[in-house]
Amino acid sequence: MSDDALKKVGQYLERFAHERDLALPPLGADGVARIQRGSAVVSLHVLAEQGIILFLARVADAPGEHDADRMRQLLTASFTATGDAAFALHPESGEVYLRILRSVDGLDYEELEDLLHTIATVADHWDDLLKGA
Repeated sequence: MSDDALKKVGQYLERFAHERDLALPPLGADGVARIQRGSAVVSLHVLAEQGIILFLARVADAPGEHDADRMRQLLTASFTATGDAAFALHPESGEVYLRILRSVDGLDYEELEDLLHTIATVADHWDDLLKGA
């Protein structure tokens, strides 16, 4: 699956860029690509050996010890307002990310396009909202 997953996602990203007249670097040999949409920077990580694709968008710094209300707001939003995306804390930095995890097997171009749109739109909204928090 490894080469097939990288090839498939690489072709989808080329199509995505072409349809939007964007100059995107190709998917790296490491399976990583970055796309900026609005204020959101979405990174795609093709984990070829596992046959999965991970979409990540950083939305905020690590929460402080008195941020329980903000964390409750984000967890509630993960359940009600983020579509396919969910908030998560990076295990090393503690920063707040939106993430989507999908199998590459069965992934078609339209789903990739929809997932990119979803995570970018939600991240663009929340990174702006959380700057003022």
